[in-house]
Amino acid sequence: MLQSSLRIAPAAVAAALLAACALATSAAAQNQEASPTVTTSALTGNLHLLQGRGGNVVASVGEDGVLIIDDDYEEMVPAYEAALTDLVGADANPRFVINTHWHLDHVGGNLFWADRGAVVVAHTNVRERMSTRQEMKIFDSVVEPSPAGALPVITYGDSLALHFNGDDIEVQHHASAHTDGDSAVYFTNENVVHMGDLFFKDGFPFVDLGSGGSVAGYVAAADAVLARVDDSTVIVPGHGSLADKADLQRYRDMLATTSAAVQARLAAGESVDSIVEAGLGEEWESWGAGFINEAKWIGFIANSP
Repeated sequence: MLQSSLRIAPAAVAAALLAACALATSAAAQNQEASPTVTTSALTGNLHLLQGRGGNVVASVGEDGVLIIDDDYEEMVPAYEAALTDLVGADANPRFVINTHWHLDHVGGNLFWADRGAVVVAHTNVRERMSTRQEMKIFDSVVEPSPAGALPVITYGDSLALHFNGDDIEVQHHASAHTDGDSAVYFTNENVVHMGDLFFKDGFPFVDLGSGGSVAGYVAAADAVLARVDDSTVIVPGHGSLADKADLQRYRDMLATTSAAVQARLAAGESVDSIVEAGLGEEWESWGAGFINEAKWIGFIANSP
């Protein structure tokens, strides 16, 4: 019987092992998610824009301490803590957190900051939705009630005023738009307004119909904010880059024009499917490139109260 005399040189074995280790290390690196980061940029005066994974956050930093508008997802908290520490030093805990609405990409840090002494402020409907089980049918998901410590402890109906870091901050509720608990936050002295998800810059918005949202409410909110701002106002959308009055006007015109067109076609007997198939036209094609595509936007219009 013949026996094999094949031998593998030790150098070849070592090379193979090194290659295998390199592949394993590369695969592990690819599977490991990068640590969350937050980008900080100056707005005006003592205001700063913080952008992570979820909704845009505005921080007021001054002699009275720190106030933030929204606080992103829960898992983003360490990155925001680091970003605020870079801005103010060791005592980076906000005194106030204002929630523009109840969605988790805007209220996820509530419990963390409240445990460190922050007072969470929001519209009464935000507290109601956070404290009860919410169904989000568009995502085929359910959001369980938030812990008691994450709930807003100061709530308001129509509006609220805070006087902080030398500014007069006005919080104005806008009913039945993105949800039924949306607010725009005006920093009146700095001429800055944070609109939360009342404004998706250059994109079709998400209308949370299950949370009391409506297309008509979106138009009404845009009209109300446009009546208050000027060409120098810095407008912070819920997501995306900073905007100005012209951007908001363009957004408002899109809302009104596309919703009127869809409603007219529905009234003429067209089905939602046929409208989706035909589309809204080339003018609005780019608006569907973001979170909400054209088909979903048409569906929102068709099903909006």
